[in-house]
Amino acid sequence: MSAEAQQQQRDGGAAAFEVGRPDPGTALVRLQGDWTVHARLPGVAEVTAAFAEGAPPARLAFDTSALGQWDSTLLAFLRSVGEEAVSRRIEVDDAGLPDGARRLLRLAAAVPERGDRSLPARKPWLARLGDASLAFGGAAGEAIGFIGEAALGLGRLLTGRAQLRSADLWLLVQQAGAQALPIVALISLLVGLILAFVGSVQLRLFGAQIYVANLVAIGMTREMGAMMAAIIMAGRTGAAYAAQLGTMQVNEEIDALKTIGVDPTDFLVMPRMVALILMMPLLCVYADALGILGGFIVGVGMLGITPEQYWNQTLAWLRVNDFLLGVGKSVVFGVIIAVAGCLRGIQCGRSAAAVGEAATSAVVTAIVWIIVADGICAVLTNVLGI
Repeated sequence: MSAEAQQQQRDGGAAAFEVGRPDPGTALVRLQGDWTVHARLPGVAEVTAAFAEGAPPARLAFDTSALGQWDSTLLAFLRSVGEEAVSRRIEVDDAGLPDGARRLLRLAAAVPERGDRSLPARKPWLARLGDASLAFGGAAGEAIGFIGEAALGLGRLLTGRAQLRSADLWLLVQQAGAQALPIVALISLLVGLILAFVGSVQLRLFGAQIYVANLVAIGMTREMGAMMAAIIMAGRTGAAYAAQLGTMQVNEEIDALKTIGVDPTDFLVMPRMVALILMMPLLCVYADALGILGGFIVGVGMLGITPEQYWNQTLAWLRVNDFLLGVGKSVVFGVIIAVAGCLRGIQCGRSAAAVGEAATSAVVTAIVWIIVADGICAVLTNVLGI
């Protein structure tokens, strides 16, 4: 078969239309030929201009007795013509259309179109500032309320009236303590190595390499030990708490606890907070020891300091006040991590995506407030001369 014959067979009868006036109030559109994607179709404007000539009709009807093959192209054409007729207050009579076309047109009309996807108009900066202030105030109020509930729950725990299971507490202690030792050891050792190496670069200029021991001992016990342990636990344990409570929120387990009369603060928040309060000081001491060991490796291995000199210098400058200050800050950091993780978990939405957002928000909130708390402690210790 030649290419021209194939084209004729594919195109079939040419798509055409005629607009007649069987009576003054009716415009009749006669559709002829094949109305398919391969046909040369008339434009909608031609049809609307044709039935709008003269006095506008009150009704628009169709005659498809001469209609051949058709596909979705015909539906799009009829829908556009119908919308134009409705905009001119002309009644559309689809009785002359094929049954399949009528059903598809009614189905298309039954499904609402999607709304405008254009970006909303940008609010003035003062309105945005007001919205941000209101949102910040609401979030601060929720956080303060949660901290108050946690304080009351801690009081009930100390008086033996808290609703929690000891098995859950010891499991959380193991997760926040023993299972966190490897990552805390690795990071703390590297931090001690870095402190010693950076300090040695400057101290070598004055021939004072021996004071690397002082730098590492004071830096780890006062600041870096508690700080690095807290940041590690915020990313590891705080995110886990938020994900656990967020999943329980999605599964409506927290609502179930409230229904049976169990306080979620006692049952879920208190064990996690107590576990971190107990474990953070131990992790801080562990981080201090590994950090000092890292400084020892650099001092002995790179600076030519003997092991006896390094340890004697460390012990001579390692004060109890510095050690207790770091341990005390670790307790505060533990409370911050537990509160941030549990708060974001309980505030979690009812979707899987909300659980991930809650975990991320818990880590960010915990780290920010850890830095803020450490800065406040630094200012207070400087004022008090500690």
